[in-house]
Amino acid sequence: MNRTAAAIATDSVIGDRRDGQQRGVVAALAITTTIGYGVLYYAFSALLAPMSHDLRISTTTATGALTTAVLVSAAMAIPVGRWLDTHGGHGVMTTGSLLATVAVLAWSQVQTAAHLYAVFVAIGAASAMVLYQPAFAIIVAVTAPTKRASALLGITLVAGFASSIFIPLTGQLIHAYGWRHALIVLAVVVAAITVPLHAVGLRHTRPVVPAAHHVPRSPARVLRDAGFWLIACAFILHSAALAVMAVHLVTYLTQLGHSPTVAATLTGLLGLLSVTGRIITTVARRWLPITLVAAAIITLQGVAIALLPFIGRTVIGAAVSLVLFGLGFGVASIATPAILLDRYGDQGYATIAGILGTPTTISRATAPLGAAVLASLIGYRPLVLGSAAACVTAGLFLASASGLRRPTASYRQNASG
Repeated sequence: MNRTAAAIATDSVIGDRRDGQQRGVVAALAITTTIGYGVLYYAFSALLAPMSHDLRISTTTATGALTTAVLVSAAMAIPVGRWLDTHGGHGVMTTGSLLATVAVLAWSQVQTAAHLYAVFVAIGAASAMVLYQPAFAIIVAVTAPTKRASALLGITLVAGFASSIFIPLTGQLIHAYGWRHALIVLAVVVAAITVPLHAVGLRHTRPVVPAAHHVPRSPARVLRDAGFWLIACAFILHSAALAVMAVHLVTYLTQLGHSPTVAATLTGLLGLLSVTGRIITTVARRWLPITLVAAAIITLQGVAIALLPFIGRTVIGAAVSLVLFGLGFGVASIATPAILLDRYGDQGYATIAGILGTPTTISRATAPLGAAVLASLIGYRPLVLGSAAACVTAGLFLASASGLRRPTASYRQNASG
């Protein structure tokens, strides 16, 4: 009896220690992904004008460097996913944060457009190693299925404020020190915070090796599932639509008659409401399948943005449209891992996420440029309505995928951990 009580007490202590370690991992990843997105992606908007002026290149040429980084990140999604499934995220995220530090320092020293593009190849590689994909893979590896939703929500909620923190911070640094020294400060932030958190905080995050009686299954199995193709098409369309609106919304709002300040303020609602949308998605999945929840929110986005050309000439009308649209602005980041885990289980999760992430990232990188060309030919109103149609179609694709029979239990091996 005493031995049993001692065993229970020991298990309780071990369980508490494990929960504490998992909370530490979630906290570390919430911080590092916020810094990663803030420095490697969002800071660019504040740096664009002074950097372009100093380098004597057009803003279009400079923006192409960021597009290059996103495309490099997309190309690395599958190989990074394979590494994560086999070796875990400790090494890859530590290496990525070191590479990010070096790349941002190199960015501060560029003298030509060629130098800038070379640096952004390295930034794209670092992004693939330190942002959501490896962070989510670690969460899948170290947390129980019942705790994954709250862990993923915690990371995305904090990282959702990356733009709100780092765009104004970078602007203040540029004002105080100039754009080159601002980048040196940001590189120090990456080195001082993300490198030690990845190197120390993620030491015990290797994926669990499947039991001997479990037959390893190739992540490429998803390519034989019709539901995967519907999911992929949905998120490709959704990513493209959101990228187009994020880049061109301020311009369209000014065409509707709003001042640049009002247009920028209204556009700022999207980032704030993306956090609210993630919370709604996480809460709603307690009662409804996550695929249906995402389908409903994305469809609502399409309807909301379709109203903008008709009610958006007033501040109230534009705000109503953008509030509803903004609720789905961050839904993909929280819904994608949940949908993949629900349908395919956790075996090979990171590689499967990479297979889906490659085309969605490419669509996000290239859609704004294609939209700019179309806008010059047909105007912004058809572009906005086309983005609305893409969201509605994406919602229908997800709803159709939810109605398809999921793979068998053996096919979804390890779905319950």
